[in-house]
Amino acid sequence: MTSIRLAAAALAFCSLHALAQAPQPGAGQPPLRLVVPFTPGTGIDLIARTVGPRLAERLGRPVVVDNRAGASGNIGTEAVVRAEPNGNTLLVSVNTLVMNRSLYPQLPFDPVKDLVPVGLTSWGQLLLVTHPRSGFHGAAELVAAAKARPGRLNYASPGVGTPHHLSMELFKQTAGVFLTHIPYRGSGPAVTDLLGGQVDAMFLPIHVALPQIKAGKLVALGIGSGKRHPLLPEVPTLAEARAGNVDVDMWYGIFAPPGTAPELVARLNRELKDILALPEVRTAFQGQGMDPATGTPQEFRRLVERDAERWAQLIRRQQIKAE
Repeated sequence: MTSIRLAAAALAFCSLHALAQAPQPGAGQPPLRLVVPFTPGTGIDLIARTVGPRLAERLGRPVVVDNRAGASGNIGTEAVVRAEPNGNTLLVSVNTLVMNRSLYPQLPFDPVKDLVPVGLTSWGQLLLVTHPRSGFHGAAELVAAAKARPGRLNYASPGVGTPHHLSMELFKQTAGVFLTHIPYRGSGPAVTDLLGGQVDAMFLPIHVALPQIKAGKLVALGIGSGKRHPLLPEVPTLAEARAGNVDVDMWYGIFAPPGTAPELVARLNRELKDILALPEVRTAFQGQGMDPATGTPQEFRRLVERDAERWAQLIRRQQIKAE
């Protein structure tokens, strides 16, 4: 009996030793890079840093966030377009991607055709805001003043071709008004001048505008969406505010390099869908004014293609050129 017990103990020890020596999931694999083509602290960066650790757990391999900012997102995007389609590199981006296609026609790549859509992650909304001293309490008042004084009112943006810029151009076109564009180098200085009353209006993401609105330093004139947002239920849509049916919701999503195998894309899409369903992920997103959303890679591709055409038409009509 004793010999049987000793044999069993030896077998158990050998099994545990073999398990300890066996390669663990993801062992020896290079990290999966989530390329964010903008600086840390942006909505895209939040998505990458929220999804990344959970994706690492599910794939059994390290995941790192790689911020490659510059050229309105084109530097980071091109890095993914040129990457090997081996599942080691993904792009986390926003609808700026499709705007750049028309703003930078000389790009050495096509940001729509040369990327493989993996999945939608979320939607974000933009608020039309002003400073309290403007005296505007709703979007209709801004429209009336702009019609009475064409070009006298102005608006800020973080730069030419940003969603903030093109959203205002769509608003101008829809409402039939003209406001002078004042482009800045980034959101920080633009918001500073807006708070100081040097500019009259601006579109801002909810998470950027909300603290200033609550502090009484900015006034929300309307939300550029098809519905009101739970964080600001009292703020009407621009359509409700009688300023035109302007829907400038921003989509966020993940892309893979061209040539990535459909099976890998499908696997990543499934993992992403499960991650976005987690309550803590939903809470993290919604705290920044973003609503988690999912769909198939095919549905995401159709969304990207439709949006690319919509913004291309606006860019041509308004004769907008990247600087």
